[in-house]
Amino acid sequence: MPVGTQAAVKGLTVSQVGATGAEMLLGNTYHLALRPGYEVVQQLGGLHQFMGWDGPILTDSGGFQLFSLAQRTKVNDAGAIFQSHIDGRRFELTPEKAISIQEALGSDIAMVLDHVVALPNSERVIREACYRTMEWASRSLRAASREDQVLFGIVQGGLSPELRKECAVQLAQLGFKGYAIGGLSVGESPEDMYRILEVTCPALPCHSPRYLMGVGRPQDLLESVSRGIDLFDCVMPTRNGRNALAFTDEGPVRLRNKCFQRDPRPLETACPCPACQHSRGYLRHLFLAGEMLGPILLSAHNLTYYQRVLAEARKAIMADQFTEFKREKLRRWTVGASAGDHGAAGKTP
Repeated sequence: MPVGTQAAVKGLTVSQVGATGAEMLLGNTYHLALRPGYEVVQQLGGLHQFMGWDGPILTDSGGFQLFSLAQRTKVNDAGAIFQSHIDGRRFELTPEKAISIQEALGSDIAMVLDHVVALPNSERVIREACYRTMEWASRSLRAASREDQVLFGIVQGGLSPELRKECAVQLAQLGFKGYAIGGLSVGESPEDMYRILEVTCPALPCHSPRYLMGVGRPQDLLESVSRGIDLFDCVMPTRNGRNALAFTDEGPVRLRNKCFQRDPRPLETACPCPACQHSRGYLRHLFLAGEMLGPILLSAHNLTYYQRVLAEARKAIMADQFTEFKREKLRRWTVGASAGDHGAAGKTP
């Protein structure tokens, strides 16, 4: 899911986003509640009409902001109190309020409010956040009233296999339509994340979608798919696109490097995106000249690349060839990264 935190995927129109192969977008409860205000979005026809997107939309609850804006936030069992990052005003968010806002926004999938904490962290902090998340999930279910909006529970528990399994089992007993795994990619190693997925996914209903929140390196996507994950979101494709980094089957390409100044090749020969209609030399020129077209083209390319990787993964799964597919992709990415063109940025506040 491309990230449209504030009802926009940065730098791209909704038709351009759709052309990448994206079928669902993500918006954010906290950010939209502050600006323009969820009442404004509701009055203008709901989030789909507001942003002009006719496909599904998932809205995050604002739980990640408890982590990313921790210096501006106080959390207790009732909910969270933010000091707005925009103008400093007080903004209260409870599980019930998060549901109310998302129902007003009119998203297709709403997330329960969860308590995200940094990793590593103390056992006490992680345990308190996990049990608070489970209680907030129950309150969110009781508050939900829209029959046309699907509600996802979110599994927390840090790097504790026992807490993760306990949270997953309790959420499954509550009977959500889908389940997310949150609180990862917040400071832990990829190996630790994979280890937690291996114990969490089997504890969730196999017939319900599983969503890994905020994780977006290409290799993490395939490693997570192999462990049972279905849905992803991350700012990585667009953020790196805005910073002149393109993802390809041969590894990431940093277009600011001088070696691409006279390079006549496209980023990828078979890619249908608008960036690949141009040479690497031209794309590099756009960034060095400060032309806004550069970030636009690379954002479109990276989203197209991510959608293609996962479309290929789906085909490989259907053909019972996913293990071989993943092995070959990882091999090519590793070879490309070892050549020196690697490095990428991830989550957003």
